[in-house]
Amino acid sequence: MIKRKLGGTGFEMSPIGLGSWALGGGGGWQFGWGPQEEKESILTIRHAVDLGVNWIDTAPVFGFGRSEEIIGRAIKDLKEKPLIATKCGLIWTQNRSLTFGRLTKKSIIEEIEASLRRLQVDTIDLYQIHWPNPDPDIEEAWATIAQKIKEGKIRYAGVSNFKIEQMKRIMPIHPIASLQVNYSMIYRGIEKDIFEFCTSNNIGLLISNPLQKGLLTGKITKEWVQGLPEISPRLRDPEFKEPDLSINMKLVAGLDEIACREKKTVSQISTAWILKHPEITSVIVGVRSPSQIDEIFLPGDWQLSQDSIEAIENLLAERDRLLKKK
Repeated sequence: MIKRKLGGTGFEMSPIGLGSWALGGGGGWQFGWGPQEEKESILTIRHAVDLGVNWIDTAPVFGFGRSEEIIGRAIKDLKEKPLIATKCGLIWTQNRSLTFGRLTKKSIIEEIEASLRRLQVDTIDLYQIHWPNPDPDIEEAWATIAQKIKEGKIRYAGVSNFKIEQMKRIMPIHPIASLQVNYSMIYRGIEKDIFEFCTSNNIGLLISNPLQKGLLTGKITKEWVQGLPEISPRLRDPEFKEPDLSINMKLVAGLDEIACREKKTVSQISTAWILKHPEITSVIVGVRSPSQIDEIFLPGDWQLSQDSIEAIENLLAERDRLLKKK
């Protein structure tokens, strides 16, 4: 598999990274994706590594620590260990009540040590601030992370969900290795300024939610959405509500035709479209089973044909037109 360099780091990353949000199970977290067997999670991680995926994205809050613990067990005996990217800033109480925004020096140090313990590693490859919240504390958090890099606890530091002005504030303290941000055919806002800023400042772009919570897999139907339980995180997303849902389903139907011509899955087409952008280092795909990895994994250096790219751009233009009309 052809790998891509992550910003100004020495990391060469596979274009697909394994997202572990669902692998940790629900854990009582309102943003969880439901129960998940640990054995299935470990099989999924090892299958991804066998295919050539060389990095895993996680966070302590995924399953309230369980995701990191499972990853630690899954990679412990592997000869070729994948790079591990985890995060800080979201913590929970003993009764599993989530606290948004904890970026003090004391909290960051405690989180780093807890992640090292759960992952069973001596050094975290990429450590990211999960959210810039509270905003006034991002400099303190970043300075703390920079100190831990000097101590050898962390190799490189990145940010997640940061705006350009927030990145500018912390860059004088320590270089930013990466920005993790949402991007997909449906959510394209970062093309206007984030692409240029990250390229100009040698910051690697790591893409989360590339399949828009499953909408761009070709597996979801309107009937399936209507049958979701009220607590489903998808129902809080406007893309799953009418009239946007019908417009998105029309886009997916067009992608399915392209996938048939290319002899690929809709997931692969959606992912390949993101990876055609040279600004992007890697795409994080969240999965729950080895078979889901197979549906998304892109073989070798396969790329979309020019005809398919043009067809996709036409579909996106039509989607934009319908959204303006609604």
